[in-house]
Amino acid sequence: MSENPHSFPPMFSFDVSAEPSDTDPTADIETDEMLVTLLRQLVIGQERQNQLLEEMSQQLGQAQKQRASELGQWKEANPELADHCRFAAETLSRVQTQFLQNLTDEIYENEDCLMDGEFMLNEFVDRYGPRLAHLNGVLQVLSQLSSLQAAANSNSP
Repeated sequence: MSENPHSFPPMFSFDVSAEPSDTDPTADIETDEMLVTLLRQLVIGQERQNQLLEEMSQQLGQAQKQRASELGQWKEANPELADHCRFAAETLSRVQTQFLQNLTDEIYENEDCLMDGEFMLNEFVDRYGPRLAHLNGVLQVLSQLSSLQAAANSNSP
């Protein structure tokens, strides 16, 4: 079984010689027509994709405008609460920064334990994961409820 793997005949063969082959001119025309047809189909498909992307963009834009309008109306109806949300978001942002500092310090101090032990990694995730997720969620809500108020105040004369 000491066969040379290069001794097998090639599975595919391509003629890459510089000599022109004797082909039927009608076959060239049919090939050209087929290529033109395929290119037209590609152009039609691309145009349809562009239309769909424009429709998606318009729908997303409308949803964002509607959400911004609803938030603006809520803030006009609750200006004091919107200000409190802004203050709370700024405070929680500082809390989040300190929390992230504590988290990164813990990682730095326990790098080897976290890398080597699944138990320590699970403990770390259990300790910091839910708090970080919940803090991010609350901060996001407060930021959204206060962001347009700040933008409206900065645009006012």
